[in-house]
Amino acid sequence: MIFNPHKFGVHKVLKHIPLNAIFDAPYKAAVKRAVNIADLRTIAKSRAHKMVFDYLDAGGDDEISLRRGKDAYTELEMHYKVLAGIKPPLDLSTKIFGEDVSLPFFGCPTAGNRMFHWEGEEAAAKAAQHHGTMYGLSSLATTGIAEIGEMHKGPKVFQLYVWKDRELVKEVIAKAKEGGFNALALTVDFTWYGNRERDIRNDFSIPPKYTLTQTLGAIAKPAWTYDFLSHEPYTYACINSDVPADSLAAFVNSQMAPEFGWKDAEWLLGEWNGPSAIKGVIRPEDAVTAVECGFTTMWVSNHGARQLDTSPATISVLPSIREAVGPDVEIILDGGVQRGTDIAKALALGADSVGVGKAYLWGLAAGGTDGVIKAYDILKVELDRAMGLLGTPTVEALKKEGPSLIKRRAPSARDYPDMYAYERGYGGGIV
Repeated sequence: MIFNPHKFGVHKVLKHIPLNAIFDAPYKAAVKRAVNIADLRTIAKSRAHKMVFDYLDAGGDDEISLRRGKDAYTELEMHYKVLAGIKPPLDLSTKIFGEDVSLPFFGCPTAGNRMFHWEGEEAAAKAAQHHGTMYGLSSLATTGIAEIGEMHKGPKVFQLYVWKDRELVKEVIAKAKEGGFNALALTVDFTWYGNRERDIRNDFSIPPKYTLTQTLGAIAKPAWTYDFLSHEPYTYACINSDVPADSLAAFVNSQMAPEFGWKDAEWLLGEWNGPSAIKGVIRPEDAVTAVECGFTTMWVSNHGARQLDTSPATISVLPSIREAVGPDVEIILDGGVQRGTDIAKALALGADSVGVGKAYLWGLAAGGTDGVIKAYDILKVELDRAMGLLGTPTVEALKKEGPSLIKRRAPSARDYPDMYAYERGYGGGIV
């Protein structure tokens, strides 16, 4: 039997002993000093339990796609215009799923945010509200649909997996509609669970197994550990708040439907009857089929390089997706985005908006709401600077002139990871 402090009510005692502020003080100070997203990653690594940080940070197999997803941006040069006659403030506003937003990027829906910080999805929703952009909620979230609806009044997209139980799907969809979610994203690249070897090596589990190794890891990270022990245990709040989050693998194995096909997708779209994205598209012919099926938005993604290793960098396939679906179909891109210049390149090459995942989750793991807001702040400033230097005063101008501003060059040996690259955020698998 696994010892679980929450079953003995430890959290009900510790919540009355507010030591979180003391443990988190140095990390909050570090978040304020952070210069870029890589800094937030470093802070998150120093605060979070090793198995939790590695779960967030990792990719599949040898993590080739993880590194490639970032490296691909370095092969894209920005051929800026001069004397463009523009002045601040620039206009970063656009539309996502037909809704007005202040920024052309947003936090991707990601599972189990309370694993990284007790504020979890609440922190991400508040940061999105603060910056006036869209919020994405995962169906495997640890905060409920109704709660998010109260925290974030702007545009929201609810992410759904390919599940077997249609009654469960209809129930969750109904909750999303009631919670004010205006768009649905169907994740289609998660019909099998990716091989994440860092998780295997760390014996990753939710909750921890309280082995000697995991206990020593918890002692080494007191801020994360007190955070975990002094709050309620995680649940799959979007599905059933009574279902504990320690059954992730069992739930995935029981509910994921590898046989899910285009006819099933048509049924889902009929149930939703609103703006919808197919999340996980990397092939032009699949994008065309998705449009014919009824999806309004193509979401170019490889699941954060966590599924099929050696799948292509999303920024590399983006132009082919745009060419396949034409100029009028909305495209969202995620994958490898850690700089505002990455966002600018994606918008220039065919994306209408950009999702960020690890970038804001590192902020969450580093400092809760303040950390996520800081991640948004960093990316916003970097994007504004990039657009100004490129000579594009608006997102629409960047999209219109993009093909002439971004040019691919031959790769250089200096682009790729060296022995210190892991510390700079290039992912794992580096000797």
